[in-house]
Amino acid sequence: MNVLVTGANGQLGQALRAASKSFTNHRFVFTDVVSSGDDEVIYLDITLIDAIRTIAKSEKIDVIVNCAAYTNVDKAETDIETAQLLNSDAVHNIATVAKEKDVTLIHISTDFVYNGSKAAPYVETDEKNPVNVYATTKYSGEKQIFASGCKYILFRTAWLFSKYGNNFMKTMIRLTGERDTLNVVYDQVGTPTYAPELANIILKVIDENKLDLVGEYNFTCEGSVSWYDFAVMINYLSGHHCDIRPCNSEEYGSKVKRPSFSVLDKSKVKKTFGVTIPHWFVSLESCMKQL
Repeated sequence: MNVLVTGANGQLGQALRAASKSFTNHRFVFTDVVSSGDDEVIYLDITLIDAIRTIAKSEKIDVIVNCAAYTNVDKAETDIETAQLLNSDAVHNIATVAKEKDVTLIHISTDFVYNGSKAAPYVETDEKNPVNVYATTKYSGEKQIFASGCKYILFRTAWLFSKYGNNFMKTMIRLTGERDTLNVVYDQVGTPTYAPELANIILKVIDENKLDLVGEYNFTCEGSVSWYDFAVMINYLSGHHCDIRPCNSEEYGSKVKRPSFSVLDKSKVKKTFGVTIPHWFVSLESCMKQL
């Protein structure tokens, strides 16, 4: 199959690029608006629907994997127009082309579409009630897909980390090496997700031709943890001796409201696609050994 991947220079996009090399029976067309410094990634502006139509036709695309997104949660509060453009309007464009071409769209969304007030892991059918601009634009993108009538597989994920790009793990490795003390919030609980694990299930769906299993699926690593405890483990595995201190969100001073509990139930994705998902700590340890 010919697979179009958007956002190929992002964290998940880079994980897909690395993992796809093992799937030689498929052809991957990696695209982004940001240069990667190599010839593997083609320029594509997903805010222009005709540009998507052109590449989908010329490359005879069978599947679209949308990894592109505006993910700066804090900046989105003031940069609303750009967040809406990338997380919703561009998704409308991609979904429209997927419908026109009768191909499956694999789209990545977020745990933030839930408001965090539930006391148990969220299932796919739970009410969506985003509490900040980033989450609202991501949920708007989901609704664009549903309204388009295209075939889709939507993965909601959370707290991505990997050796690629910028993420919490890499920030904590740097900060715990630079500082004697560090305050990290303890009242936001979720599940870290190793980007290569998410890349692997996307490739599994494509390789096993399970593209007709349309629906919404939660996918993170197993387990749950606060940002504070996650930071403590990163500090420990780094061999650093930073004194990490727990604080609540109000003390931390962020003006952006985030879900206090956004752990996702993964029963559906495990049953449907027959996957075994590792615990976040196992994946963290594996990733940090690579670094």
